[in-house]
Amino acid sequence: MRLYAYWRSSSAWRVRIVLHHKGLPFAITSVHLREGDQHAPEHTARNAMAQIPVLELDDGTCLAQSVAILEYLEETHPEPAMLPADPIARARVRQAVEIINSGIQPLQNLAVLIAIDGLGGDRVAWSRDAIARGFVGLEALASQTSGRFLVGDQLTLADALLIPQLYNARRFKVDLAPFPTLLRVEANCTGLPAFQAAHPDAQPDAGS
Repeated sequence: MRLYAYWRSSSAWRVRIVLHHKGLPFAITSVHLREGDQHAPEHTARNAMAQIPVLELDDGTCLAQSVAILEYLEETHPEPAMLPADPIARARVRQAVEIINSGIQPLQNLAVLIAIDGLGGDRVAWSRDAIARGFVGLEALASQTSGRFLVGDQLTLADALLIPQLYNARRFKVDLAPFPTLLRVEANCTGLPAFQAAHPDAQPDAGS
């Protein structure tokens, strides 16, 4: 498999975490977002939305949208499982995933920030507010569902989305003191080999 990604993209980071956790070999091709590589014809042929990540399978099939990729990996490589067996717990994982995937990350991604700049807005203030509001909801959920991780004591897809989003929160100087559960879960994740291997600083295009 080949992952088209950018070192600091939180959406690509999620996929790297799961690939590493499941022990799946993959190669990385950098798509430099700040230089506009995502708009090149060879990339839009993989994803007409001009976004990353894209996971290219061994037969040439290209899958886009990070959560769709994560669900595919879970269905085709179910061990180690990243969704609980219990239906309610599984729904809670997906709830946490959607808080981040739909309610936080799209509001502070690069395309939105460029648009805010064009309107004369303050991209940092906008992003800080969007992330903090989403974390309020996620902290409330996690206070009911967490064990060692966001939903119980099993590592799940929710944790794979949380860690990159906390990284972004720090980039935008969000006050994280009101979110102790999220920080506790983060501390339990960051020492795991999959999270270390997936970290932006460990990527071949880091700092570019």
